[in-house]
Amino acid sequence: MIENIPPMLAEKLAHLPTTPGCYVFRNAAGEDIYVGKAKRLRQRVRSYFQSTRNHVPRTLKMVSEAADVHIIEVDSEVEALLLENRLIKDIRPRYNVLLKDDKTYPLLAISREDFPRVFMTRETDLSKVDYIGPFASMTELRTAYHYLMRIFQFRNCDLEIKDGDKKRRYFRPCLNYHIKRCSAPCTTRISRADYRGDILALRAFLRGRAKKKVIHRLRDVMATAATDMRYEDAARYRDQLKALERLAERGDLDDESVVASPEIHQQEALESLRDALGLPVSPRIIEGFDLAHLQGEHVVASEVQFVDGQPNPDGYRRFKIKSTVDAKQSGNDDYAGMAEVIGRRYKRVQEEHLPIPDVILIDGGLGQVHAAEAALKEIGLKVPCLVGLAKQEETIVFPDGRTIVLGTRHRGLAILMHVRDEAHRFCRRYYKLLHGKKFK
Repeated sequence: MIENIPPMLAEKLAHLPTTPGCYVFRNAAGEDIYVGKAKRLRQRVRSYFQSTRNHVPRTLKMVSEAADVHIIEVDSEVEALLLENRLIKDIRPRYNVLLKDDKTYPLLAISREDFPRVFMTRETDLSKVDYIGPFASMTELRTAYHYLMRIFQFRNCDLEIKDGDKKRRYFRPCLNYHIKRCSAPCTTRISRADYRGDILALRAFLRGRAKKKVIHRLRDVMATAATDMRYEDAARYRDQLKALERLAERGDLDDESVVASPEIHQQEALESLRDALGLPVSPRIIEGFDLAHLQGEHVVASEVQFVDGQPNPDGYRRFKIKSTVDAKQSGNDDYAGMAEVIGRRYKRVQEEHLPIPDVILIDGGLGQVHAAEAALKEIGLKVPCLVGLAKQEETIVFPDGRTIVLGTRHRGLAILMHVRDEAHRFCRRYYKLLHGKKFK
């Protein structure tokens, strides 16, 4: 810790919280000179005063002027990002050089239509559009955008949708509806009033209105929908509530990054995966599976879902394996377990008319892939691509026995490895939960 820190600032530094939030440095005259955000406030704010060796001259000057720090706690890093943006625009601190110059930074845009669409852009002269921003990082805004889609289920398509258009009753919704990222205003599944209510809640959330008010509003409309026997609407509001309440648990800006690169590189990664797997188009939905057990006991499985290279936690599932195969006698309990979970998962996909994934990824080699293939044949489901990912040299295994090794720098392989690792993490988490319950 550097010396000669003003007493008021030193007192604040000693009692910083570990939660996400924003911090505002003030000089001796009480002027706000810098705004920042942090995933962990204590770690980030103290880092300014631990050592000055790695600070650029502008930061060194700001630290030398800082006499106090104001802390604002929030529930997630996503909310900290939105708050930081509002504070910089309102306060315009001297040392926040970003978002104040003439460069084109990313914006969140909400159109003024019967059914407004919400999208990211760098264009500042679009007509009939309200802007939120600008934001310093497209990567961070993109991650926040995906969280907001899950909560408020808005559309981002270019369709021209009119309230009185009779064709809406025959229109088929796109993938975003099925993965609960859009309420499908292109159809008659949601009224104009209900959709605009969701957009109003989104606007309130973006402008820093209390999250508790948004939650209270969702609970009210959910109760009303249930009373009026509009059960589909009530279920939608329930899902929004769950997503909003989960924001504190999962709202980390680095949780959904497959590769730390601009958006175009991620698209290139999906295209390279398409070429490697021999698919006609870039895969949009990838579902990955893993099993966990200890000597045949507490056999569990997980399924994770990625959409456009991003994890979609609403599509995650976990399973207790019901088949009882003695590992010591047959040696194929993993194969039986994989066959069971694949059969259960995709039988439900068929029954509920859910979208079929472009790629099913099995954590394992040819034996597990054959077990999954047999389960799919049994229920009569054809999928575009079924592969395994064996840990030895990260080998991609096809059902016909072909294998390819892409190399760890291959962008497409990076996506598959992320899916596999996330399935493994989610499965181990469930296994530890059940094992802990039995131990207690």
